Amino acid sequence: MTHPARRTSLAVTLVGGVAFVALAAWLVPWHAVPGGMPAPVPASTVFTPTQIDRAEDFSRWARVWSWGSLAVSLGVAAWFGFTRRGAGLARRMPGPWWVRTVLLVAALAVIGRVVTLPFAVALRVHVRDYGLSHQSWAGFAYDLVVGQLVLVVTTSLGLLLVMACARRWRRRWPAVAGGLLAVLVLAGSYVYPVLVEPLFNHFTPLPDGTLRTQILRLADEEHVHVDDVLVADASRRTTTLNAYVSGFGDTRRVVVYDNLVNDLPEDEALSVVAHELGHARHNDVLTGSALGAAGAVFGVGLLGLLVGTQRGGRRGGLGDPATVPLVLALVAFGTLLASPVENGISRQIETRADVAALEATHDPDAFVAMQEQLSLRALADPTPPAWSQFWFGSHPTTVQRIAIAESFRTASPHAARK
Repeated sequence: MTHPARRTSLAVTLVGGVAFVALAAWLVPWHAVPGGMPAPVPASTVFTPTQIDRAEDFSRWARVWSWGSLAVSLGVAAWFGFTRRGAGLARRMPGPWWVRTVLLVAALAVIGRVVTLPFAVALRVHVRDYGLSHQSWAGFAYDLVVGQLVLVVTTSLGLLLVMACARRWRRRWPAVAGGLLAVLVLAGSYVYPVLVEPLFNHFTPLPDGTLRTQILRLADEEHVHVDDVLVADASRRTTTLNAYVSGFGDTRRVVVYDNLVNDLPEDEALSVVAHELGHARHNDVLTGSALGAAGAVFGVGLLGLLVGTQRGGRRGGLGDPATVPLVLALVAFGTLLASPVENGISRQIETRADVAALEATHDPDAFVAMQEQLSLRALADPTPPAWSQFWFGSHPTTVQRIAIAESFRTASPHAARK
């Protein structure tokens, strides 16, 4: 790689890294619980021994199939990315560089899905055996195919953008590509609720009733603009209960699963929605998108340092489709290495949303009952291995979240009791 391009890559890496650290320090609630995070409550005080054993057995095998799939997918990525086989596959692809790039992404995605399909099927059988899903195999196949198509499209867009910049600007491409990819990350987060989510679920407004009235009243009290609360037909896919907020600006939506609305008492369902309104009030989706954009800039800089742009980026460098397998392998391993940072930030944000829900509803009993039901319906391990929680846990554990509610009860003598 020429020296000017290397200097640019180094500068982009530093800018992206500094921006990420600065945004994380500014936007992430590192001290979300007043008085500090309490010690988790003992699992035995929340669940029966039978419930704990069942959750641990389910989670143990779910981790086996999930981590096995991850290990195999990384092995495949390394096999193509770090050997000559990837370049050999690239030479077989017809057409101009951008067509070859898309075809390579699609081919590698299909290969990765095929070799990990036994793990996905084993996990699906495991989930069905424990009653967590009644989805048909046809529905399961549809979700896999659509998920792969979304993966191919989004990955191709990002790669084409970076490679086009590498081919056009020999020396300054990392700066241009980093900025454009950051914009693409923000745009993707903005349009995701209206372009991607409808591919997997059908959404309808929450029907009129006391729950809807309470939700809209709570949103007004929390100064969160909510045009509507949407219900996803998730019960056709899963028996677990969930809700989420996605998008930002005029694409922001608060979504609850239909089985959550139907199966939980209204005070517990309101507690779930209060958690999501907490996310909305603090603009957590936008926070995650901004951190993702800074991370994209950092990643582009690293790619420039690791891959380079030999011969103007057209042959042997990042502008050459032959480097696509290497780039995808680096992204796969980089994503795994970044998981503790990403999930550590996620846990802090989720903790703040829990605190926001408790402060909004003043009903720790409903919060605790809701957490118990969500955990039981998902067969969540109440005490997962510490390293697993550190690396892969995007939310606090159930016993940690219940401890937050108990500390809130102690600190707020006017909290509701039942």
